[in-house]
Amino acid sequence: MIFKSPLDCVFDDLFVEENTLLPHANLFLKMEGFSIGGSIKIKPALKMISRLELQGKLKKGSKVIESSSGNLGIALSIICAAKGYEFICVVDPNILPSSERLIRAYGAKIIKVKNKDANGGFLNSRIAKIRALCQQDESLVWINQYENIDNIEAHYLYTAKSIAGQFPNLDYIFVGAGTTGTLGGISQFFKKNMPQTKIIAVDSVGSITFGGISGKRKIPGLGASKEPPISRLSYFDGLIRIEEQDTLDMCHQLASRGLLVGGSTGTVLCGVKAYADQIPVGATVVAISPDHGERYLNTIYSPEWLDEHFSINNADSEQLLQENF
Repeated sequence: MIFKSPLDCVFDDLFVEENTLLPHANLFLKMEGFSIGGSIKIKPALKMISRLELQGKLKKGSKVIESSSGNLGIALSIICAAKGYEFICVVDPNILPSSERLIRAYGAKIIKVKNKDANGGFLNSRIAKIRALCQQDESLVWINQYENIDNIEAHYLYTAKSIAGQFPNLDYIFVGAGTTGTLGGISQFFKKNMPQTKIIAVDSVGSITFGGISGKRKIPGLGASKEPPISRLSYFDGLIRIEEQDTLDMCHQLASRGLLVGGSTGTVLCGVKAYADQIPVGATVVAISPDHGERYLNTIYSPEWLDEHFSINNADSEQLLQENF
């Protein structure tokens, strides 16, 4: 295949069968990490940028700003570099070092907020920083993924349709909840077109995306310290919250079987495991895998990082890695 632009390198039809977590059913991972940028975020990023261009709000030389925990920032930095836009990415200390380096490599500017918000996270602080910057510079165009309907529409038009085309008799979909763009697009599509398919949302303990009590979270990707406005457009038949320690265990188990995944994928598959008893024999299940695990080598796959953030001494964390690799 020959593409005219790196922005055409979006692969929406790659699935891997996983036959250990649900031995009584058929589980498939939708692998989103093979697209340009290495994650599912390239699709909403392209859709949101395209809409702003159609509205005349973006033209060559424009300045784009957005808040990101990593993957959307990488996707936007690629798109802005290709289209000639200046990009400012507002992040927090939880961003992966590899993600930060990638964003900078594409020529984007990074602003890092360090003060936690009232909920103990950084999302409100990032958004407050963007609002202040936009007041100072009216030429900035804020993507605002948390309220942008194109974040949902991208997954309605592409992610959900590709799943339905591959699995016309699908029984369950497991989707991680971050900004809830993926969850919103998939759930709206299946509610309208394949209502027999059950949607199971997976979130992290400590996230308040769907209410609950805010708590410390160290794995970027899923969860939020503020309810994203677009989350109200999501529908689901079940909601599972996963402890981060369980996410780590799942990631290492998968790596020992040759599949190196990111934290969001590990969390989603913990959700599948937790729900397994409710899935009938022979059912067809799809779980969304938003990205690969290479970016997490210095965090969730690092003994030092495990020791620092999860109170595991180096001997125990080395043993954990040896047991699972």
